[in-house]
Amino acid sequence: MTLALLATASTAWPDSALGRWQTVSDETGKAEAIVELWLEDEELKGKIVQLLEPEEPDPICTLCEGDRKDQAVLGMIILWGMSANGQGWEGGKILDPNNGKVYRAQLRVNAEGQLEVRGFIGFALLGRTQVWQRVE
Repeated sequence: MTLALLATASTAWPDSALGRWQTVSDETGKAEAIVELWLEDEELKGKIVQLLEPEEPDPICTLCEGDRKDQAVLGMIILWGMSANGQGWEGGKILDPNNGKVYRAQLRVNAEGQLEVRGFIGFALLGRTQVWQRVE
């Protein structure tokens, strides 16, 4: 039943952020992970569902704080609190498990069907944007 609802939601919104996305490292330019995004009570969330060529087997987030400290990166929720704003998603947070830092976040699907993920501290103008590719 859940899969049918997810498929319906993705079909209903062609520019939807729902689904699986491949992340790319800012430092190396290589694909790092597959992140799955879903809606839960109108909140967009995302978790790491696959690691692509990790440097070590079963990495943990040693630099994370709070509940995520020393937890496995695989399966970790790294995006939460996102609300639809008509043109994308905003108001949430995103965790970078490479450095343990949590940033404010904005997301939007661009004209090419890629997901632009902007992480920032303070103002959105002072941040960085990653472009994630949809995984079928």
